Amino acid sequence: MTQTSQQLSELMRGTDEVLPANGLEAKLRLKRPLVVKTGFDPTAPDLHIGHTVLINKMRQFQEFGHEVVFLIGDFTGMIGDPSGKNTTRPPLSPDEIKINAETYESQIFMILDKKKTRIEFNSNWMGDMDAAGLVRLASHYTVARMLERDDFNKRYKGGQPISVHEFLYPIVQGYDSVALKADVELGGTDQKFNLLVGRQLQQDYGQEPQVVLTMPLLEGLDGIQKMSKSIGNYIGITDAPGDMFGKIMSISDVLMWRYFELLSFRPLDDLAGLRQRVDDGMNPRDAKFELGSEIVERFHGAAAATAAKDEFVARFQQGAMPDDMPELSLQSKDGQLGIAYVLKEAGLVASTSEALRMIKQGAVRINGVRVEDRSILIDAGSTNVYQVGKRKFSRVSLT
Repeated sequence: MTQTSQQLSELMRGTDEVLPANGLEAKLRLKRPLVVKTGFDPTAPDLHIGHTVLINKMRQFQEFGHEVVFLIGDFTGMIGDPSGKNTTRPPLSPDEIKINAETYESQIFMILDKKKTRIEFNSNWMGDMDAAGLVRLASHYTVARMLERDDFNKRYKGGQPISVHEFLYPIVQGYDSVALKADVELGGTDQKFNLLVGRQLQQDYGQEPQVVLTMPLLEGLDGIQKMSKSIGNYIGITDAPGDMFGKIMSISDVLMWRYFELLSFRPLDDLAGLRQRVDDGMNPRDAKFELGSEIVERFHGAAAATAAKDEFVARFQQGAMPDDMPELSLQSKDGQLGIAYVLKEAGLVASTSEALRMIKQGAVRINGVRVEDRSILIDAGSTNVYQVGKRKFSRVSLT
């Protein structure tokens, strides 16, 4: 296996937190393949690239020779993950879970090595557990500890209902680590409480506690809210190559580096060199071309990536945009400006109400990508081409 220091450097890339602090290094010094677990509840029919932040990290562990377990939470999906929710989340039906789980199984191998990936379903052990067993499992955690969890605490203090079954979710997720004898568990920052429950349960069951590694939640195309299909700020891993490339080109120059860090497979030294070239005067758009090409190639192949880039260039740099396009700079407020305000100040619409109406009609594009969300905020430091209708264009930089 690769030397501990080299593994540690790459595996720590993009992480938010490792608990305990030196735990991962200690596990790697065991000089054996680690069991690395990541759980996904099949709550939606498709994955987007926000999901792949965790899957990319799984791939890194896999490349270093560790045993990766992709756990599909078909049992926990029937409970409903309460993380970050201010109301009780409705559980999925068994039929919905089955359909979504089958989709996940096919999509993850766009990134992971199928021959080296172990797929598990937590219904394999939870489905056989009787009521007495579930009661014994629940006895390992107290209500007081549950109410230390931020979202539960806020709901309790705010008088919002908390169903008893919601307390079972982190306990069952924690028991998954016991069943799998996990050495490492990966999860988003919103899963920290649940992951730590797994450490405690492993200790209670006489196992060496797992190391918890949390990854940031990837911001969507708006650069503000977490990527989500329900919000519409997402890039689906099954999006058409041209749509995928165009969406990546629409992100701000600032957000581009966040995507490079969390989504790119390029070595850290390579990315540092690219960033230096941009600082030295390289057009950030050209760096974004490289990001878009890498992501599209991952899911659609090299030929599709080249075609998507060529199409984008042809449409938006070689004649589709006027040569005498007006350019201006706007001062942001608190680092951002609303899309409607930008369109008005750029002279593309007469008022913000007209801007909102044009967005609703599907007549507004940013870097060639149609805008669907009227609440999009544009980040300072970005330069984008805004289009209203077929003939109105403006290149706007936010400072």
